[in-house]
Amino acid sequence: MCGRFSLTRSADALAEAFQLAAVPEWTPRYNIAPTQMIAAIASQPSDPHQFKLLRWGLVPSWAKDGSIGSKLINARAETVAEKPSFRSAFKQRRCLILADGFYEWQRVGKQKKQPYYFQLVDRQPFAFAGLWERWQGEEAPVETCTVLTTSANELLEPIHDRMPVMLHAESYDRWLDPTTPLAELHQLLQPYEAHQMQRYPVSTTVNRATTDTPECINSL
Repeated sequence: MCGRFSLTRSADALAEAFQLAAVPEWTPRYNIAPTQMIAAIASQPSDPHQFKLLRWGLVPSWAKDGSIGSKLINARAETVAEKPSFRSAFKQRRCLILADGFYEWQRVGKQKKQPYYFQLVDRQPFAFAGLWERWQGEEAPVETCTVLTTSANELLEPIHDRMPVMLHAESYDRWLDPTTPLAELHQLLQPYEAHQMQRYPVSTTVNRATTDTPECINSL
């Protein structure tokens, strides 16, 4: 699964990296956790690359209770087209979730888990494949999202058996395009090349969702 990630770039840097006209104020984040607001790009009829802030944890439009979102932070690539919670969004509401690194935990002994930080070798920002939904809350509509996951590559395997789907930049438009055939979308949901990534252990300070400081991504 993918349960924590980072996006440490400024708004101007994100606009340049993802070719956006503008990005609203964005505070660098070192430990983004479920139910928090995250930066994304979604396709809209009026704007094929619209920057959006979405709440992490997808709430289907038909849900009676918004709390279900905390259980739907990830969607498995292998079953996303069939699952009732995700299939409509997979067909119509795909998004890019902006990141520059993510965390996974390796079990050490019976109780301890060691966190590792994963990023591209060149440390540049990238995008997870995501889905988004609009749910009518009691007071106002709420826009939420989920991160797609796939089997782990060789770098991830010793740590965890799953990893987030990281899209290549040349695939961004195809992922967002509402006319892309479903068969072609599935071809994009593959493990990222291990040789283009790196990992290192970090402090367990990242275990606390309330801790959001540069120390979270510092190597031990």
